[in-house]
Amino acid sequence: MTLAVTELLHPAASGLDTLPAAAVLGHLLAAQAAAVQVVGQALPQIEAAAVLMADALLGDGRLVYAGAGSSALMAVADGLELGGTFGVSADRVLLLMAGGLPVDARMPGDTEDDADEGTRAAQVLRAGDVVIAVTASGRTPYALGVAEAAQARGAKVIGIANAAAAKLFDHADVAICLATPPEVIAGSTRMGAATAQKVALNMMSTLMGIKLGQVHDGMMVGLVADNDKLRLRAAMMVARISSVDAGVAARALDQAQGAVKPAVLIALGQAPEAALGLLSETKGNLRAAIARSDKNGS
Repeated sequence: MTLAVTELLHPAASGLDTLPAAAVLGHLLAAQAAAVQVVGQALPQIEAAAVLMADALLGDGRLVYAGAGSSALMAVADGLELGGTFGVSADRVLLLMAGGLPVDARMPGDTEDDADEGTRAAQVLRAGDVVIAVTASGRTPYALGVAEAAQARGAKVIGIANAAAAKLFDHADVAICLATPPEVIAGSTRMGAATAQKVALNMMSTLMGIKLGQVHDGMMVGLVADNDKLRLRAAMMVARISSVDAGVAARALDQAQGAVKPAVLIALGQAPEAALGLLSETKGNLRAAIARSDKNGS
């Protein structure tokens, strides 16, 4: 079997363990930077993936993150952030990881070889869902099992891999190749390969959030404030967007039960019920709701 690029030796690998710490860190940092640069080559595919994700949430579909090992951790991290960042309901996000999600520091490696487990996990999928399958080598059996079964069930698949000839891409509607160079520590895909994966995932879900109207002037207006930090952040957003003082913003946020978008409209003079109605009419797009509110003369 031909070795994946992630298994090859990096030019800086020879004698790495004999170098001063500062030199080692310099090599590691340079490798991380090189991995990030690779993501720029996949921008059209990342955009296509974000469109698929947004379309799923605008419909009745769900986002399904799937993978094994380090790649799964990158995928799961992105999925877990969608609620707090963009207000995506937890029941619209599924997390599939070979061997199950860890509950402690143990993460067995053999589970990634179980393609049948991936096939079984995918039985919950349906048409309209979008699977984001991530595997550094592009040939991890669990991820391939999920992707193949997902397509058979009518779901769309976004495949993310760090190998140009990834088998995963055979089962992907959108193929995102992040051709990162060899790792400084051979085979440790939690390093450069995972960094590129994380950056691509961040970009995909952020562009998705923008397309869903969950971002306004660079602010994540889809959040629902449920702790002190988020309440302060939410109040600042409401005040800035609606041009009101902190007190008015805080009261509007209370009336909106911590949700930023209706709070903005309330601060602009809408009753809570009317604010929710405007957001429903504009499919949650705050900018469009503000424009409609202005047009209605509030």
